[in-house]
Amino acid sequence: MGHRHLDEPDDHPLGRLAEDTARRDPRFAHGLRAGRPRRPHEYRHGRAWALLAAALAVSTVGVVLPHGLLLAAGLVLAGAATHLLASAGHRPRRP
Repeated sequence: MGHRHLDEPDDHPLGRLAEDTARRDPRFAHGLRAGRPRRPHEYRHGRAWALLAAALAVSTVGVVLPHGLLLAAGLVLAGAATHLLASAGHRPRRP
């Protein structure tokens, strides 16, 4: 009986799990195979933090220059960033 690797599909539950993981998050699956684990997709928040920083900058400029449109845009960006951060770990599972 030979040993199987995670990247070899088979009819067993672990093989299906490995296939599903490789399909949904190839970067994470590659990191596992290479022995250098990476964060799963659900825990990568780089874009959300960048959006939040932009929201803070736009809001600050809107307050300093008394410009309502900039202030409103900053608040909308902050809401979008908050949504990305809050919903990152709660993505629906694909069948």
